[in-house]
Amino acid sequence: MRNFVYGIWVILAVMACVSLAAPEPAIVQGPDDWTIDVTFGHPQQIILQASGDKEPKRYWYTIITLTNKTNHDVDFYPKCELMTDTFEIIPAGKGTPAAVFEQIKKRHQRKFPFLESLENAGNKILQGEDNTKDIAVIWPDFDVRANGIEVFIAGLSNETVAIDHPTAKDETGKPAKVYLRKTLELSYNLGGDAAFRSNAKPIYEGKRWVMR
Repeated sequence: MRNFVYGIWVILAVMACVSLAAPEPAIVQGPDDWTIDVTFGHPQQIILQASGDKEPKRYWYTIITLTNKTNHDVDFYPKCELMTDTFEIIPAGKGTPAAVFEQIKKRHQRKFPFLESLENAGNKILQGEDNTKDIAVIWPDFDVRANGIEVFIAGLSNETVAIDHPTAKDETGKPAKVYLRKTLELSYNLGGDAAFRSNAKPIYEGKRWVMR
């Protein structure tokens, strides 16, 4: 047990060091850098009993709208994670049946008739408002003890940076490189008692761009 607790503290310490060492995105982008326009809805929950499940399960999702106002088509390789204040990190789509997206699509059919799932959104964002994409990003339910969550959406920009890892070394003995991407971070407070999670509506606390 002691080794397990020690291991957790080591992981958290490394995460903190990387966070402190990470640079912020450029205020003025370089001539070859781009960031596509994004608007977002706040996380909602949906409960569904998919085929093969013994009981209904809770999922969380947000809908992002992406518009490429650059002068060229851009590559789109997203990485979307949800992190709780209990340090649980959940990648989007993990263990999420296709039926969940279909229910979300039906729920928002009027406002987002061309809604796509993150997994099937493709790896290109074509330029122009006519090629705007509405994308559902979905996560399974998370730690009931969590009082707050951070949503991280990477792939909206090609701005990257490499920093030295605080502990790991490469084959030459030099600090290993950690590659970070410009990432949109959305912060929410859940509040309330875990017993009333079904009624929880995340309270938006702000957004910022980070290198992660």
